[in-house]
Amino acid sequence: MKAHIRHQVASLFFLLPVVAAVGALTPPTVMAQTAMPEVRSLQVNSDGGLSSGADLEFTVEATPRGQASLRIRGVQRNIPLKEVSRGVYRGEYTVRRQDRIAETSLIRATIKVRNRSAAADYSFPVGFSGSPVAAAPPVVAGPPPAVLKIDRFAVAPVEKIEPGAELRFMLNGMPGATATFDIPGVMDNVAMRETRPGVYEGNYTIRRLDNLAPSRPIVARLRMGDKVVTSTLAQPLTIDAKAPVLRNLSPREGEVVASNAATSVSASFDDAGGVGVDPKSVRILLSGRNVTAESNITAQFFSYRGDLPPGRYTVDVSAKDLVGNTMNKVWVFDVAGAAAAAVLTTVPLQVTSHANNTAVEGNSTTVRGKTAPGATVDIKVHAIAPIAGLFGVAQDVLSERVQADGAGNFSFSFSPRLPLPGTRYEIAMTARKAELATESRLELFQKQN
Repeated sequence: MKAHIRHQVASLFFLLPVVAAVGALTPPTVMAQTAMPEVRSLQVNSDGGLSSGADLEFTVEATPRGQASLRIRGVQRNIPLKEVSRGVYRGEYTVRRQDRIAETSLIRATIKVRNRSAAADYSFPVGFSGSPVAAAPPVVAGPPPAVLKIDRFAVAPVEKIEPGAELRFMLNGMPGATATFDIPGVMDNVAMRETRPGVYEGNYTIRRLDNLAPSRPIVARLRMGDKVVTSTLAQPLTIDAKAPVLRNLSPREGEVVASNAATSVSASFDDAGGVGVDPKSVRILLSGRNVTAESNITAQFFSYRGDLPPGRYTVDVSAKDLVGNTMNKVWVFDVAGAAAAAVLTTVPLQVTSHANNTAVEGNSTTVRGKTAPGATVDIKVHAIAPIAGLFGVAQDVLSERVQADGAGNFSFSFSPRLPLPGTRYEIAMTARKAELATESRLELFQKQN
């Protein structure tokens, strides 16, 4: 480079993908490998355009730790480049009298890493040989630049979510990036290893106290430089071949209930070990009438409340889980007049504070009810938490006896040790007076956040 630069003309070329590959690496499947080198950009500075004696200075950005060079049409020699920093190569050339360089001359930048080579073609912008001009984009043939994206994020399903079960995640996307995934409430930024070009794998072993909630999405993240893309896992973690079942029917099969202003019909969905019921798939028929739109429906339960005159009623409930397993349950109950109900129920037992199969909030829940004056009520409360290692296992929360007051009112409270969202509380109550006893069950759910 001359000590005194008279004029400077610069042009910055941003690489579009490699135009040509040198050697036997031409098949597209080979060019997609992470080991395939690439040329990313070319910058040219000149102190006198393209005239004889002008000094040209080249800066190329390409795959690091390689051998880079330039070839200009009209110049009989290669121009070697030296790596001055990671992935940045520089070189100089003084235009000779015998050179035949024009603005239309093609510039080919080549990078070789080990036994693999790649090249990209550029041309000088209009006006480069004369006075200074603004930077112009290169003229490069070839396919469009690679886009950072995730094509697929999947998991190998396990038989059951339990401590010690290993979850194996797979991601397909742009090669040469950094991949991680998050399990909400359990662990973030779990690293994934690129086992093949564009194929990433990562594992996680479930621990005993992991709060792995099926309703919270697992998210993968692919990063390249300052660009990041994400993908949400769309498949279940478990192999779910069993259909959900309907349990805790209210009224029970064949039960006779008293006619009142608002009779409650409800049940809970049990898909233990599965992926859960899809609330959108639930359909409820009451004696042939579709009451789905009038019902409160969640993935854990449904409830319908309405004025039902005396008579026999048929409940027909159908639903699907999130992988398509279907269930159907039909049962019958009767609504009796007030006089008939009084004969059938000697020791009344009714919960007045909560409808069956509904959600509760907070750490403490108070249940109020009504029975015969002075009757005793034995209460047992079990909690079933939807977390890894505790799913489907009942935890004793409360076991006590209370006595109704002179008006038959009673109440009790329970506070679970782990009030996790989605926890199911099974409450069994038995009212006793003299030699008579009446049993009743109530099922509540911890409200989702």
